[in-house]
Amino acid sequence: MSQVIVIGAGVVGLSAALAAQARGLSVVVIDREGPAAGASAGNAGAFAFTDILPLASPGILRKAPKWLLDPLGPLSVPPAYALKIAPWMFRFWRACQPGRVAHSTTAQTALMDLSKAELEPFLAATGTLPMLRKDGNLQVYESAAELKSAEPGWAARAAHGIAFHHLTAREMADLQPGLAPRFTHGTFTPGWYSIADPKLYTLALAERFTAQGGSLLRAEITALKPVEGGVELLTTTGSTHRADQVVLAAGAFSHRIARSLGEKIPLETERGYNTTLPADDFDLRMQVTFGGHGFVITRLSTGLRVGGAVELGGLDLPPNYKRAEAMLQKAQAFLPGLNPAGGVQWFGFRPSLPDSLPAIGPSRAAPRVIYAFGHGHLGLTQSAGTARLVADMLTGRTPALDLTPFSPHRF
Repeated sequence: MSQVIVIGAGVVGLSAALAAQARGLSVVVIDREGPAAGASAGNAGAFAFTDILPLASPGILRKAPKWLLDPLGPLSVPPAYALKIAPWMFRFWRACQPGRVAHSTTAQTALMDLSKAELEPFLAATGTLPMLRKDGNLQVYESAAELKSAEPGWAARAAHGIAFHHLTAREMADLQPGLAPRFTHGTFTPGWYSIADPKLYTLALAERFTAQGGSLLRAEITALKPVEGGVELLTTTGSTHRADQVVLAAGAFSHRIARSLGEKIPLETERGYNTTLPADDFDLRMQVTFGGHGFVITRLSTGLRVGGAVELGGLDLPPNYKRAEAMLQKAQAFLPGLNPAGGVQWFGFRPSLPDSLPAIGPSRAAPRVIYAFGHGHLGLTQSAGTARLVADMLTGRTPALDLTPFSPHRF
């Protein structure tokens, strides 16, 4: 019997596995496809510690009707999935109420602070610190009115001591040349970190994990079953594994496995799209966020990645790559010198809960199972902090922060 089995070889699962190893535990990681096969490979590469405001907010509610009218816009729900996602959307709407947003913001901020504090020690311990970048982020606006509508969010960041600078068009041009003149205002956040390439980073974590004696297996877990002194894991092939403790970090597929314990967690899938262009296609000096259009462009060591937006369409519908094409067309218009040729498209799943907070904590039906999923757009950002919390629970320590807001059973 293994001491610990982690289900999921994405950035959250591998970070948790390494943190558990550092506490002296014997760890096996099991994944249906192998390391860095999902959103951990195709994300924008940002450690967005300043992004403390939940997606579920009044601001999103104001924008949503306009966005939903555009099938290729920043937020869409495919008609074939609309009825199925209705209960999740109702929970999302409830989470957008001011009192709940304040609660979620406080919890999100605490997890961001922990994750930032844990990040550089974790990178140093895993030999990945040279992959860290601190180039900042530039949020751009097309009018003074658009900047003004964002001011409550910046005020919340200021109250937490997050540094930022509002910029004129000329100041933006000095910081990031090549922006279209339609962008008249901007905000630069210097405390925005990124990783050289999220897939290469996650693969490096997998290599470190196995080099330190960890086992990485490929199998699809279908069910968990509490047994005396541990947990039994069932696979699609009928084989079984046993562990003293299990960490469920299978991203967008986690709720299906949790259901085998009789626990219905309202996890939904934000289907993400991006296009990665050759690195020399544009002189991009930092990540640029086009908030009014719901996407970013990021400079990775392996190219320029244009991606973002939210398509709430579940796990089974075929991808709609027109969404990636629409973002790339906008990026070319917003950065007129950008060469759109030679891009590689990607599609993947982001696991999201209605209040924009992850599920971190023990299963009620099987306390030896620890949940660590549902980070939405922030899996990379919150990976080191989540790993610390999981390691605390695995070793019987008091978690580094209050896990009540992240309870898997809060719904």
